[in-house]
Amino acid sequence: MERRFFALGAMLAMIGVAAGAFGAHALKSRLTPDMLAVFEVGVRYQLVHALALLAVAWAITRWPGRAALYAGALFIAGIVLFSGSLYLLALTGERSLSAITPFGGVAFLAGWACLAWAASRSSR
Repeated sequence: MERRFFALGAMLAMIGVAAGAFGAHALKSRLTPDMLAVFEVGVRYQLVHALALLAVAWAITRWPGRAALYAGALFIAGIVLFSGSLYLLALTGERSLSAITPFGGVAFLAGWACLAWAASRSSR
């Protein structure tokens, strides 16, 4: 499972870099400054949590148990819900999508709590 999380983290980081470049170059003249900032927040959180998935892959090998696995799943859900909703909001202007964003934020917080739990529960 650690290979899957590591590979997914690397892929999501690559996509995050590409999204950041797309926003900086292709979207700069098409979005308002406020919507470009929204897009950039989505990129930032995607990149941070893609790296967190690399940490999850390492944690799985160091501290076996379900907590690290849950952390990985929650980080993925957070990226999809938080960053995904911000990307869609910025690109479509559909304000109702902002109702999804907090669920992604909660997933991120729960993921970090699970990762902390995995480390604190370890006997190593």
